[in-house]
Amino acid sequence: MLAVFVKEINSFLNSLIAYIVIGVFLTSIGLLMWVFPESSILEYGYADMSTLFNLGPYVFMFLIPAITMRFFSEEKRTGTEELLMTKPLTTLQIILGKYFAGFALVFLSVLPTLFYFYSVYALGNPVGNLDISGTVGSYIGLLLLGGVFVAIGIFSSALTDNQVVAFVLAVFLCFVLYSGLSSLATIDVWGESSLWLQQISLVFHYESLSRGLIDIADIVYFISVVAIMVLFTQLKLDAKKW
Repeated sequence: MLAVFVKEINSFLNSLIAYIVIGVFLTSIGLLMWVFPESSILEYGYADMSTLFNLGPYVFMFLIPAITMRFFSEEKRTGTEELLMTKPLTTLQIILGKYFAGFALVFLSVLPTLFYFYSVYALGNPVGNLDISGTVGSYIGLLLLGGVFVAIGIFSSALTDNQVVAFVLAVFLCFVLYSGLSSLATIDVWGESSLWLQQISLVFHYESLSRGLIDIADIVYFISVVAIMVLFTQLKLDAKKW
């Protein structure tokens, strides 16, 4: 698993993917937080990080599939999956190696936003007038959400050898699981099932963590979704032997 992890990280660094993803994420969030008047902290004068945590998931919804779309699709297209399968690794180890490489890139993307946190903290009146518990919970939620999107992207990549198809499918699944289910729940046709639809959506548990209450149930939910997607990926790869 470690060998696959190192291989993917080196691939990111050598192809500039990591730099592009981190740069796009930080630039887009920076513009939204500090420049665009509709969402700028400087415009509405309230010290919080809501712009990052409200819009970050939608930025990740496109950036993470752009990272993961090549994980298995490219291996199939170039035929290097045969070389990878000759190594003394199980299918699960290969999947996890790729997963943790993708998650590491997500973590590196989020890490520099601590500078934004410090800036908002320092700009508060008085200094430090910021909901620390809510911010910490939101960071945990954003990382867990990014981990789920990576797992969804890997599953999508395992379904096809076309990277564009893998990207589109991953974006669609991320959207449906994040906000699509909660939007469906608002339609007045489900009756009591609407609450169930709301509770299985990613945004429900993400917003729960963002309130600063670190509930173990929310963390277990995110980990469970990752595990399910990894299991589906393993079943798909084992069924067709790549």
